[in-house]
Amino acid sequence: MRNVCGTTISEALHQMDFPGGGSIAIRSTHAPDHLRGAGLDFAVLDEAAFMEARVWSEVVRPMLLDRQGGAIFLSTPCGRNWFYDLYRLGLNAQEPAWAAFHFTSLDNPLIAPAEFDTIRRTTPERIWRSEYLAEFVDDAGQVFRGIQEAATVPLSPVPQPGHRYVLGVDWGREQDFTCLVVIDATTQQMVALERFNKIGWQLQRGRLQALVDVWRPQVIYAEANSIGSVNIEALQAEGLAVRPFMTTARSKPPLIEALALAIERGDLALLADEVLLHELGAYALERLPGGGYRYSAPAGAHDDTVIALALAWHAAQSGGVSLDFA
Repeated sequence: MRNVCGTTISEALHQMDFPGGGSIAIRSTHAPDHLRGAGLDFAVLDEAAFMEARVWSEVVRPMLLDRQGGAIFLSTPCGRNWFYDLYRLGLNAQEPAWAAFHFTSLDNPLIAPAEFDTIRRTTPERIWRSEYLAEFVDDAGQVFRGIQEAATVPLSPVPQPGHRYVLGVDWGREQDFTCLVVIDATTQQMVALERFNKIGWQLQRGRLQALVDVWRPQVIYAEANSIGSVNIEALQAEGLAVRPFMTTARSKPPLIEALALAIERGDLALLADEVLLHELGAYALERLPGGGYRYSAPAGAHDDTVIALALAWHAAQSGGVSLDFA
């Protein structure tokens, strides 16, 4: 705690107390009930769309009543949730106490227009519209679009001479599934999918070897997390061209977004496999309070085919060059 010109600054409490009695405090909304307390003169809710709706209605708004305080809500949209409802109030001439403002990233004079050209070419439509154009997109949490339109590959393709094949592997054993996905990098088509669990690692590696014998992939990308590293070492010892991919908070978003962009733009054709299409359709994006993202399947569901497909597409696009993140 330190004092500057009569103002007490506490970094531990994230608070500034002024000589005249006023104060400014920064608080987290992760536990809304911990915010309850004395009345407020003004509140700023940053990234409001990603807060629980009750933060405003049950906690902050009642604290503003005694002093007839005001509030401002700042946020990237997150679908048409409670923040969208408040934004609509600001557009309603019958609600003079509210005002709404809309700014896109393109309105920022500090960002060069050429930067947006690159972002637009390499960003899925959902992220571009929500994160850069600040639009309220109904399917803001849906990661993959155009799934059914991309499912055009017959269920029994066969290897073609002269084509380059790659393979993606996501490991599982008991509850999760091990998934193997082969992509024809020459035609950019998914050509094989195997999914199994409740069998030992040696037998799993044997099934992978059988798939390799059929498709002769140029490179195999396998998830290295947990038991993956042990299986990868065993496969490498057998002479397979397996490369590890460590899935982290940093490496996963670009991996998933590259796959989403490929499906959305028709660059990758999929097998019409029901499990795959279901997992792709259910896969979701969650915006974290700190501003980052988390990609995952819904609670209790699986995403094994999604990760295996993403790794195979990563292999197809890498041209044999490792694109892993440290």
